[in-house]
Amino acid sequence: LIMNPPLTRVSPRRWLNLQEFQSKKLMRECGVSVQRFFVADTPAEALEAAKRLNAKEIVLKAQILAGGRGKGLFDSGLKGGVHLTKDPAVVGDLASKMLGFHLTTKQTPKEGVKVKTVMVAEALDISRETYFAILMDRSCNGPVMVGSPQGGMDIEEVADRTPELIFKETIDIFEGVRDDQAQRMAANLGFRGPLEKQAAEQMKKLYELFVKVDATQVEVNPLGETPEGQVVCFDAKINFDDNAEFRQKTVFAMDETDESDPMETEAAKYDLKYIGLDGNIACFVNGAGLAMATCDIIDLHGGKPANFLDLGGGVKENQVYAAFKLLTGDPKVEAILVNIFGGIVNCAIIANGITKACRELELKVPLVVRLEGTNVKEAKRILAESGLSITAANDLDDAAQKAVAAITKK
Repeated sequence: LIMNPPLTRVSPRRWLNLQEFQSKKLMRECGVSVQRFFVADTPAEALEAAKRLNAKEIVLKAQILAGGRGKGLFDSGLKGGVHLTKDPAVVGDLASKMLGFHLTTKQTPKEGVKVKTVMVAEALDISRETYFAILMDRSCNGPVMVGSPQGGMDIEEVADRTPELIFKETIDIFEGVRDDQAQRMAANLGFRGPLEKQAAEQMKKLYELFVKVDATQVEVNPLGETPEGQVVCFDAKINFDDNAEFRQKTVFAMDETDESDPMETEAAKYDLKYIGLDGNIACFVNGAGLAMATCDIIDLHGGKPANFLDLGGGVKENQVYAAFKLLTGDPKVEAILVNIFGGIVNCAIIANGITKACRELELKVPLVVRLEGTNVKEAKRILAESGLSITAANDLDDAAQKAVAAITKK
């Protein structure tokens, strides 16, 4: 069978993360009710934004990709990355102690994250909080709406303690969200009278957003009502199908890599999944499950993995070279363990990439290689005839032992 044009393999990726103001901008563009807000990069812009809002109360939020901002600490001495005030005049001063300074929370590195942007928003009172989400569900073979009248808290905790307060509606992808479904969900979430219709409309618009941006999840917690009778999405988290990047150029252009680990960012350029760890044995594997197993067995034999690097499927020689360049660039790495099970992956391609990388990068650390699967005989021949100092392993357990032993001998 000859495909014309030939099929191109797409490797799944999972690293897009948006700032709060970016998610709310997408929501606002789809008609979803969010607080009025402006974004500022300087204290003067923040002060001007506060005046333009002309709100009874203003909330100033530092924009970083980490939770726990409200209880965070700036190296300027300011406590908290979220501040409420009724006086627009103080917003500029608060912003001057946020912008350009590092904010440390429970979810940031020890040194914190530098704040480059703040969101200046209208603060609204919330008389009642609910939970609402749209997500892809394997059991439903498509999207499903999930809601609870218990919002503003951990939804897993609600599901565990009071499962009867979790409501679901399966969405037909050809029909979309029906009026009766949206109204039933709104009623189950406790919206009454005119608020029920308003909430149902918001749910339908959130589904429009879900489809428009190729989301895998849109989670609103809380979806609240105000004393003035408004239904507002106060906070939202959007997860995207990264395989849809080719048709979501505008969304993916929002991706900010400043807060990411530089090695993770570099790996992403080559469709590699990299997570740095604190050990000294680099793990070079294909498949997340195999990567976790490799890390575990290294630990079992008394070693410590230096990273989690997954090549995925459809790997090319240039990706193997890029992976080795990343691993050898980490000063913590004292040995490299290659563990490849070739199914989709051709072991010969891996072998050619390894030999090229070893020669061009002048590899100085011990290298242990375990290959199995597609074209493995040719791969082993390439490695054996390379003349390089490569330790072959029969299986993963053998590879882990040899990698740990190589470091011990040093």
